Amino acid sequence: MPPFDRRVLLAGGLAVGVGVNTSQAAPSGAVPQSPSAPPMIHHVFFWLENPGSKADRDRLIAGLNTLRAIEVVQQLHIGVPASTEKRDVVDNSYDVSELMFFASVEDQKRYQDHPLHLKFVKDHAHLWRKVVVYDAISP
Repeated sequence: MPPFDRRVLLAGGLAVGVGVNTSQAAPSGAVPQSPSAPPMIHHVFFWLENPGSKADRDRLIAGLNTLRAIEVVQQLHIGVPASTEKRDVVDNSYDVSELMFFASVEDQKRYQDHPLHLKFVKDHAHLWRKVVVYDAISP
């Protein structure tokens, strides 16, 4: 019998665990990704013109929710800063964030040009003083 190799056991267990968790984490109705087309992640942070205004925050969130109707948006998550531990690496100065997933960079471009997105910007741009966007794809 060959000697026990802990690294092989751990690597195999990790591979199996990742496979199980990935399949369980996929939402029902999610579009499977092909290996040649990594998902496009679009993360947007908004700073309100009136940072203390719950009404403005709620209007912005309602506007962001209208973007769910754009067919190329696979997932949309809207959030506000969490009350987590204060650390130098945590920036919670924003008021609202939006996290979107697209099948491709081309779909993200279609989203940018979509009439519903253009209407959202036109109708809600007065609510924010600053927007920062992070777009990413898997390497």
